[in-house]
Amino acid sequence: MSLEKINYKKFIAPLLVGIIIWLASPIKPASVSMAAWHMFAIFVATIVGCITQPLPIGGVAIIGFTLTVLTGVVPIDTAITGFGNGSIWLIVMAFFISRGFIKTGLGRRIAFQFVKMFGKKTLGLAYSLIGVDLVLAPATPSNTARAGGIMYPIINSLAESFGSSPKDGTQRKIGSFLLYAEFQGDIITSAMFLTAMAGNPLAQSLAKPMGVNITWMGWFMAALVPGLISLILVPFIIYKIYPPEIKETPNARQWSEDQLKDMGPMSKPEKYMVGVFIIALLLWVLGSFLGIDATVTAFIALSLLLLFGVLSWKDVTHETGAWNTLTWFSVLVMMATQLNTLGFIPWLSKTIAGAMSGLNWVIALIVIIAAYFYSHYLFASATAHVSAMYGALLAVAISAGVPAMLAALMLGFFGNLFGSTTHYANGPAPILYGAGYITQNRWWSMNAIMGIVYLVVWIGAGSLWMKVIGMW
Repeated sequence: MSLEKINYKKFIAPLLVGIIIWLASPIKPASVSMAAWHMFAIFVATIVGCITQPLPIGGVAIIGFTLTVLTGVVPIDTAITGFGNGSIWLIVMAFFISRGFIKTGLGRRIAFQFVKMFGKKTLGLAYSLIGVDLVLAPATPSNTARAGGIMYPIINSLAESFGSSPKDGTQRKIGSFLLYAEFQGDIITSAMFLTAMAGNPLAQSLAKPMGVNITWMGWFMAALVPGLISLILVPFIIYKIYPPEIKETPNARQWSEDQLKDMGPMSKPEKYMVGVFIIALLLWVLGSFLGIDATVTAFIALSLLLLFGVLSWKDVTHETGAWNTLTWFSVLVMMATQLNTLGFIPWLSKTIAGAMSGLNWVIALIVIIAAYFYSHYLFASATAHVSAMYGALLAVAISAGVPAMLAALMLGFFGNLFGSTTHYANGPAPILYGAGYITQNRWWSMNAIMGIVYLVVWIGAGSLWMKVIGMW
């Protein structure tokens, strides 16, 4: 047996940052306690470690957790409570539900059906593929699994069936357009549901200590209109600025029919998966009226999948993404919560809000969202970015007079939308970019345009919609 390979050089940046901040305590603000300052040092070092990744993010989080307890900043009984956070278990359970889509093949079947119904033209084909992402999003908390595990293989096969491949320089025929449209569609659907991306429940958890209670239905209702506008508008914009050479796809119907024929009739596991998915959606939508918590709904869905034999317990234990998420998610939530409890976040928000005094709250919200969005060029993980900045920026927004629910949800939405920045911005980006269909220059330039579209649609139409439905 040999030792695991570890790039120890990548520990240098987080260690230096953490030690410098820790040793700078003599010049810390007087109103910030020593415990709060030391928590800040460990938190920042952990976030930097999540970016440089000398170890996988779960390993970095465990080291941060250990240092937090060893240094006496937070007692073990308090630190360990992060692993009992309901929002975290919601996302873990949703990982298991999404495994059912992949294992049974239901996700592929849905995709082929959409292509069969709406794929006569290339633009319609893009809408149909994004429609699949929309259907799967509520129960697939890993947008990487959706885009990379389900959608990419289908798009790649579809493109090759039309003679479009980066291997022979024919990617612009159809593949480049479909791939990039799916990438943007995946970003939009991730912003539309609380359970569509791992960082969303984290935002929900960070908002709760500030008196903002975000429900599954509340998130969905607020995101519905700007989300639908984006889903309609964005593929059309991409079609205009990055048009495919093939505009008509009459063969797509036959291709999808052939794929469905190969799959055969819907299996019993697929039928059970459909039933459990519908039950979960209904309970998530009606949960606030029935008094059933969203996390409990996720546990119900997993229990049914186990009872019906759709999933085995081995499937659950082998779902490493879920257990990995549980580990680092719990640690980061604990740290962020302690920063708030120990007084660092309140101090920071008052300081920044003071610097923004005199600004109209609408202007303040725009400035905060824009800063949050464009700072993502510095991050390679959406969830790490949410962990690092969401709580502080929400506190600043509330201090600046922005309605609390509006600020919390807008920051939550843009915790997904800022994925439209770079080719390393979130999980799906390196998978889809790495397929070779789109150059880096083109990826960045089109993302810059999409970013402006999202800022206008979600801040503009989104804020007005939330006002109409009485959310602020």
